[in-house]
Amino acid sequence: MNWTLFFVFVVVLCLLPVVWPDPYVLSVMGSAGIMIIAAISLNLLLGYTGQLSLGHAAFFGIGAYTSALMSLGFSIDLGFGLTWQVDAKPVWIAFLTAIVVTGFFGWLVGKLAFKVRGAYFVVITISFAQVMRMISLNWTDLTEGPMGLISIPALTLWVPGEGIISLTSKAAIYWLVLAIGILAYLLVAMLVNSRQGRAMIALRENETLATSVGIPVTYYLALATIISAAIAGAAGGLYSHTVRIIDPDVFLFIYTVTMVIMVIAGGKGTLGGPVIGGLIFGLMPELLRGVVGPEVQWVIYGVTMIAILLFLPRGLVPAFYDFIAWLRKPGTEQPRKSKSSLVQGAKS
Repeated sequence: MNWTLFFVFVVVLCLLPVVWPDPYVLSVMGSAGIMIIAAISLNLLLGYTGQLSLGHAAFFGIGAYTSALMSLGFSIDLGFGLTWQVDAKPVWIAFLTAIVVTGFFGWLVGKLAFKVRGAYFVVITISFAQVMRMISLNWTDLTEGPMGLISIPALTLWVPGEGIISLTSKAAIYWLVLAIGILAYLLVAMLVNSRQGRAMIALRENETLATSVGIPVTYYLALATIISAAIAGAAGGLYSHTVRIIDPDVFLFIYTVTMVIMVIAGGKGTLGGPVIGGLIFGLMPELLRGVVGPEVQWVIYGVTMIAILLFLPRGLVPAFYDFIAWLRKPGTEQPRKSKSSLVQGAKS
């Protein structure tokens, strides 16, 4: 990872509310940032282990509902005259609980789904998301059904001299999303550059060869799913506490499709791919709004995506690095590691 480029990029993003304090711009950037965090989580599973999860919106929605319910309080009728009552918890405890709960669901899905591969895995993940949406839609005593949950408290921060303040301004929400996005990015960066990360990449490149040298397939795939789900849950929790109203639409398939587009267009299996893809496809609809009609917006959106896939099939970030390599030494591309070297790296 190019740390100089990373720090420059972070500094520029941190200064955005200072140089451009427009609430609309900050709101759009905050919304795009939440989806970028979700895309970072999907990239760990899709880009580094090669497993396509088309039900990733389920983890996003579970995180949103768990954090909202914990911060609002809830009760569940267990039958036989028994009730499970949970009083409203501080928002940060609710947020952390959402991460733990989605991590647990990630483990559960991984445990079941990784007994199969390919299309079967995709079907299981899609089914899981649909089941979660039907539960949120029909368990009205807990989720209020299609009416959704309202008045979700905002996240708070202790400020010296000011005490505990609610993060409700657009600038505060933007910085909060940026901070959690950086943490998610660094967590994935440390993981994929560790021995565990090299094992995941080896499984993606050649599962049979990796298994033959003793890499436990199920363990590393389940680990990737747990961490991926937990990060998606954090994105969902952020969404519920910034929008402050959620309904079963948080489980919609379009959220998963948006994450996949961000990862593929940016460059799956690269750290910067979901960020660049997320900035482009997260901001494009808002940038085009007011310039062209809604129909033309989606045409431009689709044409851009198709053009990237046709001319830059590995994504924008790998294409950028190939271009830099070509400038330094025309006629060459960035060397890629062979599958056998990746497996050997995972063993070391």
